[in-house]
Amino acid sequence: MIYLDHHATTPCDARVAAAMMSWLTDDFGNPHSDSHEAGRFAAAAVGTAIESIARGIHAPGESVVITSGATESNLLAIRGVVTHPRQKRRKIVTVATEHPAVLDVTEELRNDGFAVTVVGVDPHGRVDLDALEASIDDQTAIVSVMWANNEVGTIAPMTEIARLTHDRGALLHSDATQAVGRIPVDVRQTDVDLISGSAHKFYGPKGVGFLSVGNGNRRVRIKPIMTGGGQQRGRRGGTMNPAGIVAMAKALELCRCEAGQSSEIARHRDLLWQRLSSAIDGMVLNGPSLDSPHRLPGNLNVSLPGVEGEAWMAATPDVAFSSGSACSSVDPTPSHVLLAMGLSESEARRSVRFGIGRTTTEDEILQAADRLITASRRLSR
Repeated sequence: MIYLDHHATTPCDARVAAAMMSWLTDDFGNPHSDSHEAGRFAAAAVGTAIESIARGIHAPGESVVITSGATESNLLAIRGVVTHPRQKRRKIVTVATEHPAVLDVTEELRNDGFAVTVVGVDPHGRVDLDALEASIDDQTAIVSVMWANNEVGTIAPMTEIARLTHDRGALLHSDATQAVGRIPVDVRQTDVDLISGSAHKFYGPKGVGFLSVGNGNRRVRIKPIMTGGGQQRGRRGGTMNPAGIVAMAKALELCRCEAGQSSEIARHRDLLWQRLSSAIDGMVLNGPSLDSPHRLPGNLNVSLPGVEGEAWMAATPDVAFSSGSACSSVDPTPSHVLLAMGLSESEARRSVRFGIGRTTTEDEILQAADRLITASRRLSR
């Protein structure tokens, strides 16, 4: 199988797996048991790893809360801010193309009596900044905007969004799941208050992620959603996972050290587009242009002429790609992201997403393109 679905998950880097192994077998101490050396050793390793994660996103070390992944981080960020006892504002602003992990929690909060405004996007998936600014008022507690979109790869102007948000005294959260490890993420420079990340999106293991709470510029209070034990300064209860945390830190460190691979990833993405679009008449690119700085380097989302994406996937079982978000793949409805961008339901159903990663080779791209073209022609006939 040729794997072209790196937005859904990435393979765990062998160096990351090696870094976590001893914490599963030999160094198995509970980092919250400070009465003996095994616990203290684990606690020291966890502390070092968290500091490394914080450096990777240019955040204060004490801001990082370890979670089970970005879905939990998004929930803790949004629900945690608006339900804090000292939070008097009752409004949430978000964007139509957000991940279900954000849209679902905001809808739940709407049912709980909070006001929720969902801002639209343009045909390239870029948030309407004028509409966003008009939506933020003195009752807005938090604004949540995805740093980089998981379906069409659109990168949001986070610095500008932060300015609009803070001008009204609100806090800014960003689901940065697709951005961390792929493009530079600097919470201090952009002035984003909370960001969510998940290790398995940047070549780490599944089941571990983080939420950065505060960048040092203003106080951010969150009410925990998981209590018991008082771990992580009371912000998230439960025994921490040293193996996963050490692995996540190692994975992010490798992404920083190997950031230069982004140009090679983009080259492979462009090659796939060139091969497919030259052989399949009427194929359409969804999202920003491939040479745009506002698109993730490994993202390719296309619409086929006359063939549904699900059929193309079924006809090419030896190439792994998808028709949208992995977290909503069981949902038969067309992509809410593409519909928000103005595509018709038919166009959205004829769309697929490819995610190119640092393990993808040029030979795999060429082989995948040949198989995809053959399948498309067969389906068209």
